[in-house]
Amino acid sequence: KSDMVFVPDLTTAFVDPFCKTPTLSMIGDIYTVYNGIERFEGDPRNIAEKAEKYMKDTGIADEYIIGPEFEFHIFDSVSFDNRPNHMEVSIDSGEAEWNTNEPNGHGYKTAHKGGYHLGLPNDTTNDFRSQACRMLEELGMPIKYHHHEVGGPAQVEIEVELGPMKDMADKTYLVKYILKNLAVQTGKTVTFMPKPMLGEAGNGMHVHMILRKDGKSLFYDKDGYAGLSQTALYSIGGLLKHAASLLAFTNPSTNSYKRLVPGYEAPVSICFALSNRSAVIRIPGYANKPENKRFEFRSSDATCNPYLAYSAMLMACLDGIENKIDPTKEGFGPYDKNIFDLSDEDKKKIKGLPKNLEEALDALQSDHEFLLKGSVFNEQLIKTWIKQKYEKECKKISMIPHPAEFALYYDL
Repeated sequence: KSDMVFVPDLTTAFVDPFCKTPTLSMIGDIYTVYNGIERFEGDPRNIAEKAEKYMKDTGIADEYIIGPEFEFHIFDSVSFDNRPNHMEVSIDSGEAEWNTNEPNGHGYKTAHKGGYHLGLPNDTTNDFRSQACRMLEELGMPIKYHHHEVGGPAQVEIEVELGPMKDMADKTYLVKYILKNLAVQTGKTVTFMPKPMLGEAGNGMHVHMILRKDGKSLFYDKDGYAGLSQTALYSIGGLLKHAASLLAFTNPSTNSYKRLVPGYEAPVSICFALSNRSAVIRIPGYANKPENKRFEFRSSDATCNPYLAYSAMLMACLDGIENKIDPTKEGFGPYDKNIFDLSDEDKKKIKGLPKNLEEALDALQSDHEFLLKGSVFNEQLIKTWIKQKYEKECKKISMIPHPAEFALYYDL
């Protein structure tokens, strides 16, 4: 639609630290101005507001509290080219193992998949993360911690404190804005791509979640499995039952599914468990107090639109509670051991996540009624989302020759 405007939400305004001229940056809501001015139905921020309102209208909860974990790479350089006669991607990271032969090198490199909680001097990203976290805290985003992640070529993580869903969606964009601009300012480049390189761990965005009512968590029961209440288990049941269709919003890129493969700490199985990193839903063992009892959705990544992804997760939770979807009766677990260590017979009982974006979009096409409740999402938005993703991403990528195909097929 052409007759549309952004109306700034002044509560999101901040003095932009990257502009020489004093400048306010802020988030705007989208309005149409055809017959008067009214909120655009397809505005993702509007959908987040409607999702929170629907939650309150059900009487189930009055707060949806979430905390995303931001995984990303800090590269020294990246270049790429996709001409008909030339296809290339070149990435460099000073701390990666392939740079051991650099002139005047110090030899402090990070081994392949050996970066988890790496310390100085091998970790070259510590000061960048500290500076970024200070800037974010000054702008109202409380930080829990930051550390080096598994990936050797400068993969890192920043984890934030939990907060209300729409506010956290706003701050998800703030995190990306600060990190990318600080990277440019310091001669680096940041990417949240789920799988930017072969053979190394990918970047997820695990989302911790709690439902509260009257200031109290609805997820705690000292006698329940892993300290979870029946309400929490029903929420898990809803998320897992709708997991395949959720991925169309939580993992909406073709690259997302190159991360969701066995062997890289990314979940591929639709199940839940305590402290199990191979399950889609993990219950952190350290979060055992009544006020912070929670679980995390582990498949999502930061290519998502956070307003749509977080809202879809909330709607799946509420659907699970409303329809009493018991995850154990549905065959989702719990599986308190590594999924890959199960017998072949037990593995067959566990459904797998979509293997590509097309499968996720097909799942959304056939399973989206839960998103339409309370007019939170609408048919037009979902149809448009599916069409755009198919035409502009899936179809486009499927037609591009890959250099690896030359190695496989050139001389056949």
